[in-house]
Amino acid sequence: MLGEPEYNMNELFAQLGLDSSDEAIDSFIEKNQLAKEEKLIESTVWNDSQRAFLQEEWNKDAAWVEVIDDLNVRMHPDS
Repeated sequence: MLGEPEYNMNELFAQLGLDSSDEAIDSFIEKNQLAKEEKLIESTVWNDSQRAFLQEEWNKDAAWVEVIDDLNVRMHPDS
């Protein structure tokens, strides 16, 4: 029986309609660091559809949740 697919950061960025190359991801994260108290999903870096996707997948505790959590950690380096 097949389980949930495993996604990675490149696939998440592609799903969000962003450049999904390793260099582009690193650059995006570096340029969009979040304050400790700022929630990933509430950040102004996302458009409405990107925010909705992140929120929906997080709330469903879907296959994307580990990658979204990793993105959250990487965008909050001071946490």
